[in-house]
Amino acid sequence: MREKILIAGGTGFIGYHLTKKLKKNYHITILSSHKVKSNRKIKNVIYIICDVTFKNKLQKILKRKKFDHVINLSGYVNHSNKKKTFLSHYDGCKNLADIFLKKPLKSFIQFGSGLEYGRKKSPHKVSLNSNPNSNYARAKYLSSKYLMSLYKKKKFPAVILRLYQAYGPNQTKNRLIPIIITKSLKNQKFNCTEGRQKRDFLYIDDLVRMTSKVIKSKKVKGKILNVGSGNRVSVRKIIEKIVSISKGGKPLYGKIKMRKEENLNMFPDISNTKKLLQWKANISLDAGLKKTINFYRWN
Repeated sequence: MREKILIAGGTGFIGYHLTKKLKKNYHITILSSHKVKSNRKIKNVIYIICDVTFKNKLQKILKRKKFDHVINLSGYVNHSNKKKTFLSHYDGCKNLADIFLKKPLKSFIQFGSGLEYGRKKSPHKVSLNSNPNSNYARAKYLSSKYLMSLYKKKKFPAVILRLYQAYGPNQTKNRLIPIIITKSLKNQKFNCTEGRQKRDFLYIDDLVRMTSKVIKSKKVKGKILNVGSGNRVSVRKIIEKIVSISKGGKPLYGKIKMRKEENLNMFPDISNTKKLLQWKANISLDAGLKKTINFYRWN
């Protein structure tokens, strides 16, 4: 029999791509606080609408359902609402974990964030000792601490994937790369920072392939894994590449100031992730950007 996976927050960008890949070998159920958009709805997938912050309702819905794996991508996207952001990313994760603590489960995969490291110097090495400098990052950090404590005390099969920047086709257009692509394809002027920030960008197919390995691996239970391509690049370089491939776009550097809490350099050390999973990113930045630009060109 095929194993069953619950993807909380599965109607988003990462959840959509994960579901497309995993449904070939698993039965997929998606849990979301809102109805799935038509461009992200996938056939032969069960969709359940429930906000993970409502624990009693969540318990009733999941009471008689059995899953082998849970992947938690849930969380409020608009971080300007601090209370809702914290509740969805921390309380939501805690509610799911508490419910599945009483059920047989092979893995609970929590998507965390590189922002959990706060002001620590890059490349970030895996650590559960940091001081996050935003409400969202603090919620993710506390979720990590809670899940790791459950693993130590009760062998709850949690694994934390601390993701940096993922990109690819069908990403919401309010993200950095889709914004630049959209403006460049229309050959428009657009405001941006000086672009000195150095980041790690991972193409979505590589992220999905890595997550598939995490599901099957017994070595990663109770561990935190940094997730990225292993290559750092400046935001300015990303802009230049997109403008070049798109043959359009006029960036106005310096028109936007960096946020006070934003780190100039933020990228991971992924050596342990590569070793544990026998995995590495296969898709180069140029190849990934070309695939992504072509998607937005025709959609």
